[in-house]
Amino acid sequence: MKFSTTGLILKQQNIGEQDRLVTVLSENGVLRAFVRRAKNIKSPKCASTGLLCYSKLLISEHRDSYNINEAESIEMFIGLRNSVENTSLAQYFCELCIHLCPKESESKEFLRLMLNSLYLLSKSKKDPLLIKFCFEMRLISMCGYMPDLVMCDICGEYENEQMLFVPKTGKLYCKSCADRASISGVALNKSGVLALRHAVYSDFEKLFSFEVSNELLSTLNFISENYITLITERTFQTLQFYKDITKDITEGN
Repeated sequence: MKFSTTGLILKQQNIGEQDRLVTVLSENGVLRAFVRRAKNIKSPKCASTGLLCYSKLLISEHRDSYNINEAESIEMFIGLRNSVENTSLAQYFCELCIHLCPKESESKEFLRLMLNSLYLLSKSKKDPLLIKFCFEMRLISMCGYMPDLVMCDICGEYENEQMLFVPKTGKLYCKSCADRASISGVALNKSGVLALRHAVYSDFEKLFSFEVSNELLSTLNFISENYITLITERTFQTLQFYKDITKDITEGN
């Protein structure tokens, strides 16, 4: 059986001297496929099945394996190559997609989130940490782990001068209830709660359309990282590499 789709190359592995095994986030979900003669620079499949390339794909399925027979690049996100920091962040996004996105089932919204995030990164349209926070919270919510941010989980209060988010449970508490119940979490002011709600509940077209202070952005990234780590019960090597890269760049300046 053959089918056409579009997909983003999340991972590539060389097989022998000429072939590749790639992991693709396609409209049909995450799948692994062989690409024959992909390392031949004269082949149109060489660049179009490279890492972080978004392409039109013709795929054949045989039993439990897939082969990419034809590939034509749509977008290669060249701008990412201008920044080691952004490239490493994009690879972290790829690792998250490999482990969290649906396997071999409809995934158009997941692909849309990934492509929009990479576009903003490659064009330097937004602060990378804002893109990272939005991507993490929206992705984990789309996977069925949406946190409950509507109101305080105890008293039902919608807004307070200070509220606490508990990554372990994904719940929100006003400070008064948290103090009485001896609940510990990450303290957020009104702007922080609004940003967290926006990342989870906003229309997709408005997902990245806000700005916060650097201090608050750091807190929001702490929340999104910890929430994903607790939900998935794993750490991500590409995230640690990204942190190491950004730390080295900061210290170098």
